[in-house]
Amino acid sequence: MTSIVIFGAGGRAGRAVSAEAGRRGIQVTSVVRDPARHRLPGRVVRGDVLDAASVAALVAGHDAAVNAVSPASDPESLERLGTLDGKVYVTATDNLLDGLSASGVPRLIVIGLFANLVDADGDPLYDDPAVLPAEFRHFAVAHTAGLDRLRAADTPVDWLVLTPPAQLVAEAPRRGTYRTGGETGGGVTLSYADLAVAVVDEIETPAHHRTRISVFD
Repeated sequence: MTSIVIFGAGGRAGRAVSAEAGRRGIQVTSVVRDPARHRLPGRVVRGDVLDAASVAALVAGHDAAVNAVSPASDPESLERLGTLDGKVYVTATDNLLDGLSASGVPRLIVIGLFANLVDADGDPLYDDPAVLPAEFRHFAVAHTAGLDRLRAADTPVDWLVLTPPAQLVAEAPRRGTYRTGGETGGGVTLSYADLAVAVVDEIETPAHHRTRISVFD
């Protein structure tokens, strides 16, 4: 039976991936910083993607890992977040690649950020204040640094970044379908449930390798 470990399992994306994996009979280890705060199915453990030893210990024995960690999931939580360590996503990437490589876990799926998709001129969307308010640009830049780290990594881990559109809808039902695109995206909405479908599809039947793609309705 396939088994996966989800970092950030208590967030909206992480919960959706856990539900979709459970639907398909996949064993899930849900990693959160405070298990007492979360009611999640399956095995729930304490861990932190920023703690290298924690990551290495938790990924062992799984077939794939999912990084759904985000310090903020909406504009309100971004405002509360304030200053963000610009290296946070780089550190997470390094810890995941090192831990998976050392443990022989072959597959890593990362939930990306729409704001570092690019426009028709190849410029990142986060540079356009009409797309992302200037006060949130630091968050997008930090997220992009993690993506750049993945792209530059010399690693045996078969990674993929799945980037949803700006409007991820928590309440929308699971349709079980989605479309994929490239660096410029291709749609403006997607349900968390169908983002999870895309994630689990790429775990069960990998179709994209060591790249970033967009996923949308």
